[in-house]
Amino acid sequence: MLTYDEALAFLFPRTTTIKFGLDTTRALLRSLGDPHTVMPAIHVGGTNGKGSVAALVAEALSAAGWRVGLYTSPHLVSFRERIRVDGVTISEEAVAMWTGRLRPIVTELGATFFEATTAMAFADFAARGAEIAVVEVGLGGRLDSTNVVTPLVSAVTKIALDHMKYLGDTPADIAREKAGIAKPGVPFVIGERQPALVEVLRGEARRRAQAAGGRADIRVLPPAYEWDGPLGLSGPHQRRNAAVAHGILMALPERWRPGLDAIREGFAAARVPGRLDRRGKWLFDVAHNPDGMESLVAALRSEPPPSPVHALVSILGDKEWPTMLVWLDSVVDRGVLTVAPSAAERGWNLAWLREWLARQDRPPARARWTLVPDFATALREVQQGAGTVLVTGSFHTVGDVMAAVGLGE
Repeated sequence: MLTYDEALAFLFPRTTTIKFGLDTTRALLRSLGDPHTVMPAIHVGGTNGKGSVAALVAEALSAAGWRVGLYTSPHLVSFRERIRVDGVTISEEAVAMWTGRLRPIVTELGATFFEATTAMAFADFAARGAEIAVVEVGLGGRLDSTNVVTPLVSAVTKIALDHMKYLGDTPADIAREKAGIAKPGVPFVIGERQPALVEVLRGEARRRAQAAGGRADIRVLPPAYEWDGPLGLSGPHQRRNAAVAHGILMALPERWRPGLDAIREGFAAARVPGRLDRRGKWLFDVAHNPDGMESLVAALRSEPPPSPVHALVSILGDKEWPTMLVWLDSVVDRGVLTVAPSAAERGWNLAWLREWLARQDRPPARARWTLVPDFATALREVQQGAGTVLVTGSFHTVGDVMAAVGLGE
């Protein structure tokens, strides 16, 4: 029997591999008795907002009395955050047990971290008696491991440029990959507002349905629609995310569809760590691409936090970080650039950063920016004289700081 730490030591080295396709995940699930077929599911994809939408849907279903499994990624501090039933994370003992069960076939097939974790999530949901699962897509959609489900409803929140190495160079390319979770006869809720991208999503859903000999059931949300009821999540962008969650819930078969009171109760209770997450002087947000940073900046402008605002920022090297920093510069008073320890191998190029900071032709800076590569030193410096410490740039950055200052879940 593995220990929890031994299980993580087996799983985490497999995070460096990204492999598209469903065959391996199906084989892992088959070895566990196909637990993903035991309960109905709701499948949520998109570039940004899908984690918030999944959490809102799960809370509304819980308020309606269902026992709900929620699978999200990535985690911030603990691996266990990824797999929850009625808000309770998977136990260390269960992680160890399921990893032990899966280890031989994971090794045989060369399964990735996400493939193994997806199989574990469905097994844990079934073992803990989840009646319905809310499943967030990991990367893309069409070939993502979670696309083994045939859900009651699938949805795409919005499309933005991210993960272009894997999903394509244009928003239209990315939209086609995201629409790969659409299934014939299953309501496909589209939260995207840009007409051209809506048409790409709609067209791909229709094409896939026709190829399977079925009919597409496409539900496009009105661009102006935003949830105006109670909401536990902060920021103007969460009003649209809640509208998408409401659209998903309304598309469910009547048996599963919560009433308005349950939806209002669930949406009011929803909390998602790391999304405009205020904890004393700390403000955590996992914005990790230009679209996410734009939403963060809009939220800070609409509800300015106590000043001066100091930002601790570490962004993965494959992101459009200059654009993100220009956005962020408009709302902070000081910025400290560093390297999150958990993403050191994927961190941004420090030589490029120094050159960027020294360039005379970059956009004029409102804030005072410094580069402090040592994470512990940067964490100390950013707090000096701050009214608010904003931590952003990636899930790794937020998680590493939460763990360092004792604010993890």
